[in-house]
Amino acid sequence: MENTNQRTLSRIFLIIGTAWMFDAMDVGLLSFIMSIVHKQWALTNSQTGLISSISTVGMVCGGFYFGRLADKIGRKNTLIATLLTFSVGNLILAGSPGFFVFLAIRFFVGMGLGGELPVAATYIADIYKGHKRSQMLILADSFWAVGWLLASFLSFLLTPVLGWRGILIITAFTGFFALILRRHLHESQPQAASAKNWSTIFVQTFQPWTLMLWLAWFMVMFSYYGMFMWLPSIMVDKGFGIVNSFGYTTIIVVAQLPGYFCAAWLAKRIKIKYVFAGYMLGTAIGAILFGQSISAAMIVVLGCLLSFFNLGAYGAIIALTPALYQTAVRGTMTGLAQGIGRIGAIFGPLLIGILMDHQVGINLIFIIFMISLIIGALAVLALPASSTHSEVVHQ
Repeated sequence: MENTNQRTLSRIFLIIGTAWMFDAMDVGLLSFIMSIVHKQWALTNSQTGLISSISTVGMVCGGFYFGRLADKIGRKNTLIATLLTFSVGNLILAGSPGFFVFLAIRFFVGMGLGGELPVAATYIADIYKGHKRSQMLILADSFWAVGWLLASFLSFLLTPVLGWRGILIITAFTGFFALILRRHLHESQPQAASAKNWSTIFVQTFQPWTLMLWLAWFMVMFSYYGMFMWLPSIMVDKGFGIVNSFGYTTIIVVAQLPGYFCAAWLAKRIKIKYVFAGYMLGTAIGAILFGQSISAAMIVVLGCLLSFFNLGAYGAIIALTPALYQTAVRGTMTGLAQGIGRIGAIFGPLLIGILMDHQVGINLIFIIFMISLIIGALAVLALPASSTHSEVVHQ
C-alpha cells in the first residue's frame, strides 16, 4: 500500500512539475522572440524591455487572482484554468499586427503564467510535509531548467523556419495538457473553501515578517529577470557574440540543474532560509564577476556559476513560502508573495533597458544586481526562526 501511495505521489509530482516546464518554456521563448521583434518592428531598448515588463504585470495580477481562486475552487481546476489562459493567449498573440496589440495580448498570457506557478507550488505543499516538502518544491522548480532547454531547442531549430509567430502557435498546444491534468490529478484540498474575501484574509494573515518575505521575492526576481532577459544583449555589446550561440545557452541552462539538486540536498540538512541566503550571496558574487568577464572562457564559467546559484535561490524561496501558511489561505498568500516578487521582475528588465539606452557601464549594472541580491539574502535571514522550519497557522 505504501509503495502504491509513493508511486501515486511520484506521478502527481511529475505532472505538476510540467507546470514549471511550460512556464519556463514560455518565458525562455519570449527572451528569444524579443530580439526578433526588436529588429522587425525597429523598437528601442526601452520598448523591448517593456514587452517583458508588461508580461510580468500580467503575472502579478495572475498570481493575485489565481492564487485566491485556488483557495476558493481548488488547486486542480485553477491549475487547468491557468494553463488554458496562457496557451489560448499565445495562439491569439501569434496574430498580433503590431507592437501595442502585442503588449495588450501579452498581458493576458502573463496572467496565466503568473497564476500557474503559485498554484502548482501550493498543490505540492499540500501533499508533502516538513523537509520533504522543501525538497520536492525545489525539485519541482528544477523543471524550470528543462523548460528553458526546450525553449532553446525550439528557438534554434524552428525559429528560422516558422518565425516567432509559428513558435507561439506551437506553445499553444500546451493547452492539450489540461486533459491530462483533469484525468490524473485529484483535488489536494478537499475541504470547503473559505467564504472570506481577499482583504479579510490578508488582514487576518499578515504578519510583520511578511514584508521581509516580499522583499526577498522582489530581489530574487529583480535580479533573475533583469540579468537573464538582457544577458545576451549586454555581452554582445561587450563584443562577446558567444552568448547568442545555442551551445552557450544550453550550457548555462544545464548548469541550473546541479544548483537545484544541491539546494534540495541542503534543504534536508539545514533550514531553508539559510539555503536561500547562501545561494543569493553566491549569485551576488557570480554577478559581479560576470560583469568583469574579459574572455569567452570566463563568460562560460561565470555564466554557469550565475545560473547555478540564481536558480537554486529561486527554488529555495519557492520551497520556503507555502509552508508559512495554513492550507485554507496557502494559495492566496503564495500567489500574493510571488505577485509582489514579480513587481521586481517588471523593474529589472525595464531598468536595464533604460540604463543601456543611456550608455551606463556594464560593471555598474552588475553592481546593482549584486546589491539587490545581498538585500534579498538579508531579508530572509531576518525572518523569525519559527516561521522557517514549521508551518505557521493563522486563524
